[in-house]
Amino acid sequence: MKIIAHIETDFTTKFGIPRQSGIIAEAEGRIIFEKEYRVKEAFRELEGFSHIWLLWQFSEAVRTGWSPTVRPPRLGGNTRMGVFATRSPFRPNGLGLSSGKLEKVDTSNGVKLIVSGVDLVDGTPIYDIKPYLTFTDCHVGAKNGYAEEFIDYCLEVKNTSWLDGL
Repeated sequence: MKIIAHIETDFTTKFGIPRQSGIIAEAEGRIIFEKEYRVKEAFRELEGFSHIWLLWQFSEAVRTGWSPTVRPPRLGGNTRMGVFATRSPFRPNGLGLSSGKLEKVDTSNGVKLIVSGVDLVDGTPIYDIKPYLTFTDCHVGAKNGYAEEFIDYCLEVKNTSWLDGL
């Protein structure tokens, strides 16, 4: 597979990125294409779609081997689950799939896409982009498996160090 683009985001490390795409709608990214793929015709009619799928590499979690089970942090890191029943980055091929809101197709200086709701580290390699289709990509009544019990899970974060001097 060829890398067609890289994404620019404000997330400089894998720590602190949203756990899934769309959770932080304001998280913006700019998809910058490799020279070979900066062809305006390749993006013809893309602006008619509100969302796109990104197929990308977990570049911060590259490994030579793989394990059939992983320990998802959402489950406290103590429960082993089958790798194919998770969205763990530690996969046989290290591929990720995210949807994002297509804010703009910018052809003013080459081609770049502005997307929001991203969950990717700055510099993540992009392998492909596809339009999101509501009539096939959204399955009404789909099940969430074990993840259902974690839908509303939140961490409470407090930084009180600045209060110490008050």
